[in-house]
Amino acid sequence: MRPRRLQDFEGAWRFTREVAEADGRKVTVTGRAVWVRDGAGLAYTETGEMRIEGHAPMQVERRYSWDSDLSVSFGDGRFFHHVPPEGGKTAHWCDPDHYDGTYDFGNWPEFTVTWRVRGPRKDYRMVTRYRPEGE
Repeated sequence: MRPRRLQDFEGAWRFTREVAEADGRKVTVTGRAVWVRDGAGLAYTETGEMRIEGHAPMQVERRYSWDSDLSVSFGDGRFFHHVPPEGGKTAHWCDPDHYDGTYDFGNWPEFTVTWRVRGPRKDYRMVTRYRPEGE
C-alpha cells in the first residue's frame, strides 16, 4: 500500500460514526464528508444526523482544514493533529483531555479513524468509517 497523499481524500465520502461513552451511552452519526480544494490544501466539511438513545435526531456539522503535509486544523485555525500517510497513530492534547487516534488505510479507498479520548471531562471511544460516495 502506498502512503496516502492529500489528493487521495479529495471528493465526497459517506461516513458512519459510533461513539461509545464509558457510562454505556451510545451515539451514532451518519452523513457525508466532503474534501474540496482550498488553496494548497483541502477544506473538510462534514454534515450528518446524530442519534442518541432517548433523544430526537439532531443535524450536526463540523469543519477542518487539511494541509498538503496532512496536518489537520480546526475551523478556527488551531492545529488538531497530523494524519500518518501510511496509517497508524496520532494524538492531540486538549487540556485537560487527551485524544489518541489511529488511522487505518488497510482497506483503501475505505478507511477508519478511531479516537480514544480520556480526561476528567471526557471518556469515550469514537470510530468513524469512510467510503467514497457512490460505492
